[in-house]
Amino acid sequence: METVILCLWLRILPVIMTHSITERVGSGTIGSTGSDVTMHITLCCLFRNKLKERMEELADDFKILSLDGGYGNYPLVQSQSKVKITFTKVERLGIDMEGREVWVRGRLQTSRSKGKTCFIVIRHQHYTVQAVLFVGRTVTKDMLKFVSSVSRESVVDIYGTVRRVEQKITSCSQDSIELHVNRFWVVSSAVPRLPLQIEDAARGIVEGDPLSHVNLDTRLDNRVLDLRTVTSQAIFRLQAVVCDQFRKYLMSNGFVEIHTPKIISAASEGGANVFEVSYFKRSAYLAQSPQLYKQMAIAGDFGRVFTIGSVFRAEDSNTHRHLTEFIGLDLEMAFNFHYHEVVQLIGQMFIEMFKGLEEICSSEIAAVRKQYPAEPFEFTEPALILEYSQAIAILREHGENIGDFDDLSTPQEKLLGKLVKEKYQTDFYILDKFPLCIRPFYTMPNPREKEYSNSYDMYMRGEEILSGAQRIHNPDLLIERAKHHNIDLEKIEAYIDSFRYGCPPHAGGGIGLERVTMLYLGLSNVRLASMFPRDPRRLTP
Repeated sequence: METVILCLWLRILPVIMTHSITERVGSGTIGSTGSDVTMHITLCCLFRNKLKERMEELADDFKILSLDGGYGNYPLVQSQSKVKITFTKVERLGIDMEGREVWVRGRLQTSRSKGKTCFIVIRHQHYTVQAVLFVGRTVTKDMLKFVSSVSRESVVDIYGTVRRVEQKITSCSQDSIELHVNRFWVVSSAVPRLPLQIEDAARGIVEGDPLSHVNLDTRLDNRVLDLRTVTSQAIFRLQAVVCDQFRKYLMSNGFVEIHTPKIISAASEGGANVFEVSYFKRSAYLAQSPQLYKQMAIAGDFGRVFTIGSVFRAEDSNTHRHLTEFIGLDLEMAFNFHYHEVVQLIGQMFIEMFKGLEEICSSEIAAVRKQYPAEPFEFTEPALILEYSQAIAILREHGENIGDFDDLSTPQEKLLGKLVKEKYQTDFYILDKFPLCIRPFYTMPNPREKEYSNSYDMYMRGEEILSGAQRIHNPDLLIERAKHHNIDLEKIEAYIDSFRYGCPPHAGGGIGLERVTMLYLGLSNVRLASMFPRDPRRLTP
């Protein structure tokens, strides 16, 4: 309608301009001098040019919305006009919309043409719908030929009518309806030969069939394509909920979100596994942990804090669970008299998180299970807590040769997880009171058993996902323990000084987001739960 009105305006405007000038000169409204007439003509011309510009803006809109020639390639979208089209998301298409005409934008997942009919599948994120084109009044043979030639994974707009189907379309998420298409526009074309086929990347692993799945390196080399699979979409949507549940639980319990520096003057864990960077003719390091700054926030009277951000570990570990950069979910909390106040809060946080994932992400979990089968994640409420010495005893009962103060190896952790699951029917548990000799310098020694510490780790399916402890808040004891670990006191002077002004007892922990995602879903490799993973061999994409 707007286009028609503008066309009429452009036709009659010159007549109106001529009549207006003649009449107004005669009536004396404007002067008869050349300058007055010129000014009036100029204003009318400006108005006419504005109408013409608007006509040009609407040209593409008219082309898209018209019934004639309803297919083709859009011109490059450079925000040249605001096309008034309302799109319906694929996930919202259902039998309640039967008979309605809708615009849908998505990717062309597959197309199959036979005679005067073409079947296509449109995918938006992890939802799919079948669409059909029939040669007839609005669909020509040339249009059918054009649609059949469009490459897979191209972004397209389709316009059609929602129709109920007699038999469910099991290959699509929207299985009760299909779209009868009469307009088809390509928004962005994909190259004809893709380095990775989406259906191959989405295929489940079949034992004994080496071609049944895409190699992990191939996936990661072509991560943008791999992320389009239903499984990848589900993994990272569930991961977002993990973050959300972490944040919501802590904020509902009085925590404040803070942001800590990632470029620091000294290795935050006191070890050698740090990335050193040049910092204005000095050496600096990428933070292994926000640990020191969380504690300083407690000393600054924030009481309860958490932070979500990148953590860097220069560990040359090419294992299924190690990354050189990952997302840390860290928290710190002042307590009254015993660090178990913190342990119990964190344990309950995980319980609530697991409940939330079951409730919110049931479809995502089911989607991942189709490609990566795994046993459902089990947990008890309250969370099971075992002392480290008890864990050592359990392992020894099953033939493990391990000392009282030895750190657990990865195989021993997995074995312990299996044994705990058999005995206590839980995939989530807490180990308490670790040997002091295997914990960082800021860990509070246990007052009754000097060889042990007020520290704890939390496990999922036999793998550690949180490491935490009561921190030393006495500066003299902190200096003593730092010297024991050969820490350069000068580089942590500000950290030590923060405890000279009085600091409440406190404890906390750090969680690896990717590892939690991997273990909750039962994935075989943490890289599947990292959108763009970094490890000793991978720096791109």
